[in-house]
Amino acid sequence: MPFTEVADRVWVRREPSYDVNLTVIGGERGLVVVDTLASAAQARAAIAAIGDLGVGPVVAVVNTHDHFDHVLGNAAFRERYDDPPVHATEEAAARTDPDAPPADRTFSSAAVIDLGDRQVELVHPGRGHTAGDLVARVPDADVLLVGDLVEESAPPAIGADSWPLEWPQTLDLVLGLTSPGTVVVPGHGKVVDRRFVEQQCDDLRAVAETIRELAGRGVPEAEALASAEWPFPEDALHHAVPRGYAQLPRARRQLPLA
Repeated sequence: MPFTEVADRVWVRREPSYDVNLTVIGGERGLVVVDTLASAAQARAAIAAIGDLGVGPVVAVVNTHDHFDHVLGNAAFRERYDDPPVHATEEAAARTDPDAPPADRTFSSAAVIDLGDRQVELVHPGRGHTAGDLVARVPDADVLLVGDLVEESAPPAIGADSWPLEWPQTLDLVLGLTSPGTVVVPGHGKVVDRRFVEQQCDDLRAVAETIRELAGRGVPEAEALASAEWPFPEDALHHAVPRGYAQLPRARRQLPLA
């Protein structure tokens, strides 16, 4: 798939497998690649396409989180570009698939990659899709790369390692990094805008509030999905209810006294 320039020297390649996005950010000192796809073969194809852009070498890699479809191309980029540093949160680095070189530049809350004429800001806004999500901001281009905290081509993936009760607050912080004109690159699917993120945040907040309300009424976890209206299809909530119930304070998970 070809790269599309979505803002000044910011290119997105939408990989058909898993519909995952790889983004290239260009600067005076070289290129930053954000997320390296699900295999070495996919990464090598992306590397060839980067060469076709003719805009310089890759000097840094960023993993938005630890899931395989975002990190398994790390080795291919390190081999091709003489071991560029891989940036991620400490939590994501600790959980990265053993088949991928883990990040060697880690941080807990924020970091900056200096490309000379522009900076790429990395921020851990909180727990959501995983415990170690980061977003990458290119301030001069008003672009925000949000990984799987936002998905366009499917409902947000609430998995067995997600934090559904905290996700809305995390996206509130993400929205604080945007303007009305921000170009938002999700982990999967087409580029979106601030309004799309607001809507997905509202839907995730509805999930969290529904879980709290059901648990507060003493609805058993096994009956929760059938006991309420949800903003996403049931198959997208397979892990949301058990993860949400498990993350409630113990007192909220007790049946009410008769």
